[in-house]
Amino acid sequence: MLGMSETLVVQGRRLGAQEVTQIRDLTAAHPDCSRRRLSEVLCAAWDWRNSAGQLKDMATRSLLLKLGARGLIQLPVRRRPACNRMAGPRLLPRLWDQTPVTGRFAQLGPLTVQEVSLDDAARRELAAALAEFHYLGHRGTVGENLQYSVRDGSGRLLGGLVFGSAAWKCRARDEFIGWSAEQRQQQLHLLTNNSRFLYPLRRRFRQELCR
Repeated sequence: MLGMSETLVVQGRRLGAQEVTQIRDLTAAHPDCSRRRLSEVLCAAWDWRNSAGQLKDMATRSLLLKLGARGLIQLPVRRRPACNRMAGPRLLPRLWDQTPVTGRFAQLGPLTVQEVSLDDAARRELAAALAEFHYLGHRGTVGENLQYSVRDGSGRLLGGLVFGSAAWKCRARDEFIGWSAEQRQQQLHLLTNNSRFLYPLRRRFRQELCR
């Protein structure tokens, strides 16, 4: 139980007894709702948004799971098994030109870095490249993210970058910045994490670049 004067911070949001009671009342009033639907309703009730003005329904869902794990609320039974998209190997079909890239760097023409976050076809192409060539693999993105493709002068995919929401806590980063917990909470949205960096795709081309 959470005392009337106690507070805790979950997913960067400060919660007191009043907020926890609100969540309990919400789950009691909607016994047939799924966990996902409850998170959407609560997020809208709080009008909890990110810096871009989008509702933070995924953060709300994580918040509910953490409160449930602490025994502070009772969530409805999970309707289907949790799916961890980040676990295990995943190899997507190659969607780009397979001809080996050879020659000097200057012969590629000007490189283009383009954001493809809202381009479904380009995102699938980049995901396939990351899954095959990045040492960490790639199972998809979670939460807010920006994706960029790197192409040569002919438009051929050479590599890419993926940026995501900054981790809530990172000791080395936080000590380097020197901010307080309150400052981090207020300004974390100004940071991002580079979760994937892939360039170039082919070892043979990398060897050419090193000459």
